[in-house]
Amino acid sequence: MKPLIVIFPLSLILFFSCGLGHPDKRVTAENAYEGVNKYCHDVYDWSAAKEIPSIMYVEMGAESDSAYEVVFRSYTGATVHFYVDKATGKTRIVEKVPLLNIENEAGTIDLLEYLEKKEN
Repeated sequence: MKPLIVIFPLSLILFFSCGLGHPDKRVTAENAYEGVNKYCHDVYDWSAAKEIPSIMYVEMGAESDSAYEVVFRSYTGATVHFYVDKATGKTRIVEKVPLLNIENEAGTIDLLEYLEKKEN
């Protein structure tokens, strides 16, 4: 009986110290937008948008129970869709070229890394 008295509280401490069960650890819509926006400004060349800023942008897309969609539109008309897992921040990237009906999986990123980055 004594081992259970010790193991149960220790397991609860471990469970909560890993961030599980904490709703405030979930990624918010604002976090998803901010992280993807930072990623896009780090990775893509925004020089084409200097004269016409509306030619490139980042905007929120659809939301499901488990993920946010954030969309980057390039000056070429192509879009990159970021599907941000609300619980983990793991983000799946899908590139789409609507005019050519092309869709490619482009990898994943950890959104939390971009949320932790400081502005330059």
